[in-house]
Amino acid sequence: MESEKIKVQTESGQTLEVVVTDKQPDVIYIAIGEGINNVKCRLVPSRNGLAYVGNVMGREIIYARSVKEVKADIAQSETMRFQHKVR
Repeated sequence: MESEKIKVQTESGQTLEVVVTDKQPDVIYIAIGEGINNVKCRLVPSRNGLAYVGNVMGREIIYARSVKEVKADIAQSETMRFQHKVR
């Protein structure tokens, strides 16, 4: 099974592709880097719910998807997983 990857943006505008270790509407856990050199981070919804934000090594990172969009993504992946099991 492949790991889900998302793109996050740093405060300096750099875009990084990171691995999602757990995804829920109220928190997203990600891993930046590979192997033993990875750094784990927790992204939580912003005050207005239009993005997820977190800190890694003192730098802010942003996942520019709303809570509503993430809920829809989770529902879709659950549907796909269920359909795959049924077959």
